[in-house]
Amino acid sequence: MNRAYTAGMLRYAAALAIFLAAPSFADSAGGLAWAPPAGWKADAPRPMRAATYKIPAAKGDAEDAECGVFYFGQGQGGSVDANVQRWVGQFEGAKAPTPRKEKLPAGFDLTTVELDGTYTGGGGPMGPKTNKPGFKLLGAIVEGPEGAVFFKLTGPAKTVEAARAEFAKMVKAIKK
Repeated sequence: MNRAYTAGMLRYAAALAIFLAAPSFADSAGGLAWAPPAGWKADAPRPMRAATYKIPAAKGDAEDAECGVFYFGQGQGGSVDANVQRWVGQFEGAKAPTPRKEKLPAGFDLTTVELDGTYTGGGGPMGPKTNKPGFKLLGAIVEGPEGAVFFKLTGPAKTVEAARAEFAKMVKAIKK
């Protein structure tokens, strides 16, 4: 057995272990980086999305929730208010909520919104509309250094409620 080879393999294994153990921000867009919760599964890439995550259904819910992350480029994607109004329009009979505005610890402006009712926005701009009663939306818009990044968590109300704390933690931990 070659000792140089064995020592090299040990150094490689140690470096790999350190790399895998270190917390990482695997996902980023618009000059922002975030770490999705461990129980959320990355979904296949989709047009116009920086990332999509599936959140397992809560007990009693028939389907998973989804968190879509959208980034369109600096100065693109519409204003914060226009996006909030678009999200309101995706819920049948939803009242226009009062968005909450705050500063993230990293210094970025954050606007959050919450809606519930019958969700009609799941088909995309060209797809069929499917009414989904009992749904909820938690939305967060972070104004990053290269433009706004939009986080939209939608799904059955119980599942979205179960994911609320993880969603808030992910958004509040966003870094440059």
